Amino acid sequence: MGMNDTPSGERVHIGFFGRRNAGKSSVVNAVTGQNLAIVSDTKGTTTDPVYKAMELLPLGPVMIIDTPGIDDTGALGELRVERTRQVLGKTDIAVLVVDATEGLQQSDRDILQLIGEKKVPYLLVYNKSDLTAVPETVPDTVLYVSALHGTGIGELKERLARLKPDTEAAPIVADMVQPGDFFVLVVPVDSAAPKGRLILPQQQTIRDILDADGTAIVVKETGLKETLQKLGRPPKMVITDSQAFKRVAADTPESVPLTSFSILMARHKGFLATAVQGVAALKNLRDGDRVLISEGCTHHRQCEDIGTVKIPHWLREFTGRDLVLETSSGRDFPMDLTPYALVIHCGGCMLNEREIQSRMERASRQGVAITNYGIFIAYVHGILARSLSIFPDLQRLIQP
Repeated sequence: MGMNDTPSGERVHIGFFGRRNAGKSSVVNAVTGQNLAIVSDTKGTTTDPVYKAMELLPLGPVMIIDTPGIDDTGALGELRVERTRQVLGKTDIAVLVVDATEGLQQSDRDILQLIGEKKVPYLLVYNKSDLTAVPETVPDTVLYVSALHGTGIGELKERLARLKPDTEAAPIVADMVQPGDFFVLVVPVDSAAPKGRLILPQQQTIRDILDADGTAIVVKETGLKETLQKLGRPPKMVITDSQAFKRVAADTPESVPLTSFSILMARHKGFLATAVQGVAALKNLRDGDRVLISEGCTHHRQCEDIGTVKIPHWLREFTGRDLVLETSSGRDFPMDLTPYALVIHCGGCMLNEREIQSRMERASRQGVAITNYGIFIAYVHGILARSLSIFPDLQRLIQP
């Protein structure tokens, strides 16, 4: 991802759903003006969800998702349908495409029920309007289009824009910045760090500070102590990569607020309170308990990888328990979390807020504690209370 690209987690996710051969992929192509999805008369051409990040006027940055047919059959078909259902967990706006010549079928009604249960704004789009009579009046949630002839596609885009969520996500740190404030950001550079770039939460935090007319001073953990000594006055805050939390805490005076990129990202994605409450489950882990360590992105694992090396080490060291550790990455987050005693999730920078919330709600509904990397690392190093001092309302959630 380039520095000027809108991160996928900050884009409006628009999911297109429908039965096989309802013309769903044709509608996707008509809306995007691209041959994004393969179109064929053969049923089941779309075998897995197809994701495409793009600019779609008048919405702006979006993530278009074309899903397999919701009426697919057989063992492989069931897997495709399950993946389609999983897409709903990250969908900000749903478009259910129906063949206008056939009308609503039971599988359409089933997906409409799921859309309603998840409270996802939606449009019911009847495609192939050129092949059937169009009613004079239809509900606001219904639209007739012809992907083949482009009829109604412009109106579809306008309707999608009106359904765009109007709630703003919590800032990363901008609301805590006054013009002239400066922040010291600690960015370790090791074998696991991407070559030639900063990871996304670091980029976003820098931009947040600059947008609020603050100053960001970026250092490696080895240069923090000297940098703080050379500054004419204390910084407004020190923000560190979670992996360096212990060393950074030791080098940062107690009078200077300290937190991590991961904690700020959890706040930005709306699950900080849930993560703080969930970390208390660490004290109750027993031998044989299963713990899931989950990342929202996929990347090549390095020898110092945080999810597969560092967190397992800290987890076993802190609990002293013989635990069964499992990992997941990208979109492969289990639907059934009940086998786990605890889920430790990344900050979720590559996931949109709805998907993060969906994962948190799934854990809560299934009675499974869930926390995040930054909260976990601060907790096991005994600095959680300090790292949350900038959020006084969360202090009461910390278990003694």
